Amino acid sequence: MWRRLVAMSALLIACAQKPTSKAGTASKPLLYPQEKHLRNVRQLTFGGNNAEGYFDRTGKRIVFQSDWIEINPRECDQIFTIDLSDDPPRYRRVSTGRGRTTCSFFLPDGRIIYASTHGVSDSCPHPPKGYRRYVWPLYEYDLYVYDPRTDSLRAFLPAKGYDAEAVVSPDGRYLLFTSQRSGDLELWLYDFQTQTLRQLTNEVGYDGGAFFGPDSKTIVWRASRPKGPQIDSYKALLAEGLVEPSEMQIFIMHIDSMIPRQVTNLPGANWAPYFHPSGKKIIFSSNHHSLSQGGRHFNLFMINTDGTGLEQITFDPEFDAFPMFSPDGKKLIWASNRAGRRPRETNLFIADWVE
Repeated sequence: MWRRLVAMSALLIACAQKPTSKAGTASKPLLYPQEKHLRNVRQLTFGGNNAEGYFDRTGKRIVFQSDWIEINPRECDQIFTIDLSDDPPRYRRVSTGRGRTTCSFFLPDGRIIYASTHGVSDSCPHPPKGYRRYVWPLYEYDLYVYDPRTDSLRAFLPAKGYDAEAVVSPDGRYLLFTSQRSGDLELWLYDFQTQTLRQLTNEVGYDGGAFFGPDSKTIVWRASRPKGPQIDSYKALLAEGLVEPSEMQIFIMHIDSMIPRQVTNLPGANWAPYFHPSGKKIIFSSNHHSLSQGGRHFNLFMINTDGTGLEQITFDPEFDAFPMFSPDGKKLIWASNRAGRRPRETNLFIADWVE
C-alpha cells in the first residue's frame, strides 16, 4: 500500500551489493533547520522506492522493502536487511525474489515475518488502472516467516485474502496484523504463548499499520471510519480489492480491554503511527497541513496520547513517513523524499533523536 501514498505525495540485487551513489551528491538537504529533534542524519538507501525500515530488538539491524534496481533488478518490492555497522551499507535480500512483498518485521529470535504474493503467483502484481480516485490495491498477500539460520521459509496463519502489516510486541509474546479473513480489514492478534488468534477491531473501515507500545499491551494504528453513504462506497471498493485512504485517523487500544480511543482529529490522511519510547506520545505521518495545496505533502508529527500537544517533527517539502524509534529510544528511522536525485525517489534515513 505504501507506494501508492508516496506517489500521491510526489505526484508531485545482488545480495550484499554496495551502492554506487553517495549521500553527499544530492541537491536537497539531509536535514532542515527546523528539525530540532534530529541530529547526525545518515542516508541508508540511494535510489528507487525504499520504505518500512524497522529495527531488530538489538537496534543494530534493520529490515525493509525496496524496488531499487541496483539491489533488486525485478523492480517489484522485495525484503532486504542492513547491518547498521556497515558503512557504506550492504544489502542482503531475504525474500524469495518472487511475487510482491511488503511489511517485514523482526521476531525476537532474529527470524523475519513479511507478507508476499508469491504463493499465488511468481509474477509481480500490478496496481489497478482506470481509477480517477486515489486507491490502494489489496493484493493476495500471505504471511511468511524466514529463518536466516536455516535459510528456510514457511507460511504462517494462511487465509484467503489480504494478510499483511505484521508486527511483534517488544516482549515477543504477540503478533499483530491486518487481515481480511472476517470480510473487512481488521486487526488480529496472535498469542505465541497460547497459540490463539483473536480479532481486535470490528467497526466498518480499514484498520491497519498497527504497532505495540513499550508495555507490549497497548497498540496504535491508523483507521478509516466511513459514515453514511461513505460506508457503501467503502464496501464497493473493498469488493473490488481496493481501499481509498484519503481520510484516516490515529487510534490506540489496550489489547485486554479492546476499547479503541481516537487520538487525532485532523483532516486528511493521518497514518504510519509509532509510539515514542515513553509510551506517552505518538509520532505519525500526516498531510493535514497541506490539504489547501492538494494534500500531496506529508510530514512527521508528534502528539500526546490524549490528543494534545501536536508538534511538527520533519519539514521536507515532499514526503516523510514510516517512523520507528530504536529499542533504546536514541535513534529514529524513517522514509523520505529528501536528498533524492530523481522525483518520487523514497529512501531510508536514520538520525539521532534529540528530546
